[in-house]
Amino acid sequence: MRKWNWLVIFLYFANMYAYAQVTAKPFPQHVQYSKGSIKPNQVTQARLDQLTLNFYNQWKTRYVKPGCHPGEYYVWYELKGKQCVSEGQGYGMIISVLMAGADSSAKSTYDGLYKYYKAHPGVHPYLMAWAQNKNCTDIDKSSATDGDMDIAYSLLLANKQWGSNGRINYLKEAKNIIAVIMQHEINLHTYSILLSDGVEYDSKDYNDMRSSDFMPANFRAFQNATNDARWGKVISNGYTLFSYIAQTYSEDAGLIPDFICHVNKNPAPSPPHYLESRFDGSYYYNACRVPWRVATDYLLTGDVRAKGINDKINRWIRETTKGNPDNISAGYTLAGNDLKAHYFEALSFIGPFAVSAMVDSKNQQWLNAVWDYLVNFKLLDYDYYDNSIKLLNMIVLSGNYWKVS
Repeated sequence: MRKWNWLVIFLYFANMYAYAQVTAKPFPQHVQYSKGSIKPNQVTQARLDQLTLNFYNQWKTRYVKPGCHPGEYYVWYELKGKQCVSEGQGYGMIISVLMAGADSSAKSTYDGLYKYYKAHPGVHPYLMAWAQNKNCTDIDKSSATDGDMDIAYSLLLANKQWGSNGRINYLKEAKNIIAVIMQHEINLHTYSILLSDGVEYDSKDYNDMRSSDFMPANFRAFQNATNDARWGKVISNGYTLFSYIAQTYSEDAGLIPDFICHVNKNPAPSPPHYLESRFDGSYYYNACRVPWRVATDYLLTGDVRAKGINDKINRWIRETTKGNPDNISAGYTLAGNDLKAHYFEALSFIGPFAVSAMVDSKNQQWLNAVWDYLVNFKLLDYDYYDNSIKLLNMIVLSGNYWKVS
């Protein structure tokens, strides 16, 4: 009887361990994106996969660090003395799920990143305090909307990848954070995106938004997981807003500024020094992510509104660079002119322009050139932000960014 009990216990835990390690969608996945979309075709699929995996291994070695408590991991911010920001935590959590299979330790890494996120709650439950100093000390308890949205999306990916019957109920945790995001990081009058949970209905910036927080592919997954139709309003209103801004303020280039003010009435680019820099009303280090986020929605869903936004950007960037990716600058006016003293390489601009090109076969030669240009930059020559965006973009570009549903 005693031997039988030990056998049952052993088989139970062995089965639980095996179940927990099952990877439903191992890298590489070779996703069939929307009809008419393209990938780099001057190299083989195997080469696309291998270059992506190589860069992931470099990225993980440099940026995924153990936290202050056993089993925790965080994505190292690297700049300005901060240890971690929720934006980077979200990036790392998405990357870890998508690279599972090629990385046998991806699940334990993901769970450690999740554990660090849970150890640093903001004011509202399930949202993450936006940044930590050294020794894992929160700078303050306010949130950063983009980080929370990517963390939520990663949890939906994790549920699809590993299921939710293990130690962490990924689906339940995803639904919890999605509900709080809708309550505290969405403007429920305009269904636009708030800068953080610190923005209240009577705040002067309640009707302002950071353009790069518009993540329509994430929002579709949120709606599918929760059956909350309000996410559809966030998507539709975001596309309407971007089309208006591009047509009104960037007729030739189709660019979106870092920050948009007065989304409820007469939307306009923010003035200089609105929040971060004198380029807040320009296409700068926030808005550079817009082509990637919007194009990804087209690749996964075929939404023609996403293609329309990127078509205009693609025509302009190919023309202004004369088809040479070495001419991509690190920032532009909405008129499409290089920002003064910003004629240098930044992967956070280059990568999203590559993803943007994927929406139409007319961009094939340009896409091939930008891919070759992007992958040749060395990780040690750039910081956390550029390298993380490069890696996420390479996953999309190689055909390995799969959707939740």
